[in-house]
Amino acid sequence: MKYRSPLAKAVGLGSAKTGTSHWWMQRVTAVALVPLSFWLIIFLDLSLNAPYQETVAWLSAPLNTLGMVAWLLAVFYHAALGLQVVIEDYIAAEGVKIVAVWTVNLGFLLLVLAALIAVFRTLLIG
Repeated sequence: MKYRSPLAKAVGLGSAKTGTSHWWMQRVTAVALVPLSFWLIIFLDLSLNAPYQETVAWLSAPLNTLGMVAWLLAVFYHAALGLQVVIEDYIAAEGVKIVAVWTVNLGFLLLVLAALIAVFRTLLIG
């Protein structure tokens, strides 16, 4: 029979210092997405109801461009954080877990780059 304290059982199992920052970043991005989503709603409304040139003119305003870029960065980062938590909670094998987290992060990086290129290409080409 082993008589080990809870501290002795926990020693060597890894750091417990990164979870708090991950949790806070999820909350910060969630709160940031609330006001930033108004830019998305306006953009979608213009995209569906206004002529293309009017939509491009709206997007060309520096504040609107900044709002859309901030929304894109926040939403993709928030989604990557959320999927990382799901992967860490439901995949048991360490190797598969690491590969899955890296794949998700790389996938979201490529998606946000594609979205940013689309925004700036629309601004440059008009």
